[in-house]
Amino acid sequence: MLATGVRDRLVTRSADEFSALTERHLDNAYRLATVILGDAMEAEDAVHDAAISAWRGWSGLRDPDRFDAWFSRIVVNACRDRLRSRRRRPVVELTPERIREEIGLVRTDGIESVAARDALAQAFAVLDPDERIVVVLRFWLDLTVEAIAERTGTPGGTVKSRLHKALGRLRTALTIAENDR
Repeated sequence: MLATGVRDRLVTRSADEFSALTERHLDNAYRLATVILGDAMEAEDAVHDAAISAWRGWSGLRDPDRFDAWFSRIVVNACRDRLRSRRRRPVVELTPERIREEIGLVRTDGIESVAARDALAQAFAVLDPDERIVVVLRFWLDLTVEAIAERTGTPGGTVKSRLHKALGRLRTALTIAENDR
């Protein structure tokens, strides 16, 4: 049994190490959550929930060098939980302008670019949570299928299938949007 003073120093050192690692990855986690959820406030809550979950599981992390992938997976799971809970309660419709604002896509670079972003934001909204997550991880973080599988805890074949289905749904939604213009 460790003496109280020794145990307290170990806990403090562990907390300091966790805090330093988390601090280093919070900005990326927040950006990831914002893109997945499309809502800055909800992204903050998801990252907060992920940080609490990470602290609770901190003692189980065997390799601190893999903290980024481990923490990203926890963030993705927190986002998935929030996306799934949206299905159980009424959804407030987000306008394309609000989505662009929330994920920082407001720029003044021409009407065609704005129209394309609007169409993409509307198309992105048709994806289910798991599809949205794999698309964001693949094209926003530029992760490989294997890395996505690791971070989401799903088999590589499932990731490929979700990507294929999601891209087809995006393509269809963008085609419809193009025809409506």
